[in-house]
Amino acid sequence: MRIVFMGTPAFAVPSLDAVATHHEVELVVTQPDRVAGRGTCARPSPVKEAAERLGIPVFQQTSLRGESADVIASASPDVICVAAFGMLLPPEVLAIPPHGCVNVHASLLPLYRGAAPIQRSILAGDEETGVSIMLMEAGLDTGPYALQRRVVIGDRYADEIEAEMATAGAEALLEVLGRIQTGEVSWVPQDEDRVTYAAKITKDDVALRPELSVDEAFRRVRAATRRAPARACLGDREVTVVRATPVGTADPAGGVCLIDGAPVLGFSDGGLRLDVLRPAGKGDMSGVDWARGARLTEDVCWRCTR
Repeated sequence: MRIVFMGTPAFAVPSLDAVATHHEVELVVTQPDRVAGRGTCARPSPVKEAAERLGIPVFQQTSLRGESADVIASASPDVICVAAFGMLLPPEVLAIPPHGCVNVHASLLPLYRGAAPIQRSILAGDEETGVSIMLMEAGLDTGPYALQRRVVIGDRYADEIEAEMATAGAEALLEVLGRIQTGEVSWVPQDEDRVTYAAKITKDDVALRPELSVDEAFRRVRAATRRAPARACLGDREVTVVRATPVGTADPAGGVCLIDGAPVLGFSDGGLRLDVLRPAGKGDMSGVDWARGARLTEDVCWRCTR
């Protein structure tokens, strides 16, 4: 089938690779290059890099209306495939492909419609999540789905879950496209009584505070992102907690001790050992190495950042 693919981050790359292997991808639509980190040069999205590697034309615009919709229509897609594109599709784009716009959504719909389904499922303490292949409508993730794949959360971090879901989503997308091609696809309406929403993660959502339980603090670390990191101040030193392990400790909430050379933050019912952290303005390093250089005193305490 003729496909127009829309996506932006690394999550969408396995889907693009899979679709390009089995179908004719006429055009890739991705968000404009953006400045990342502390640099001044605009960087292409992972999907743009993948499209260029595959030799597929790339189209980038801040709006999909008017002339942009005309460009997409000129590719004459049978299906538009979408994965973490980051922009809503206007009605004129949704109406272009005869077989509709098919989206790879990172949740078990109707749970966690919206921007941050993986992180919200971790924060909620869910045991599993998954990916849904859905037919897009004008509403936010409201369309029916044709296939779902489940993914175990366990004690894993958002990036680990996302990587597995990206692969699972690509495989599921190919299966649904095959059903569309043979006319055997069946769309299941979402149960509106079970709908939940996944708003973007903010710094407050993952802020570390001494009064939290260890379990909740650990979930916040695992759900944190580069834009919304889990931070703490140990004495006068601010760090981002990248990886951690819950441990038993008699240290009080707000206290800091060392276990096997790594700093441990005291919470209301235990401690969180900082296995990997990122000091302000620096790269990731082990908690042991950081503590060795920080030379923490016995009376040091920790608090949430402002």
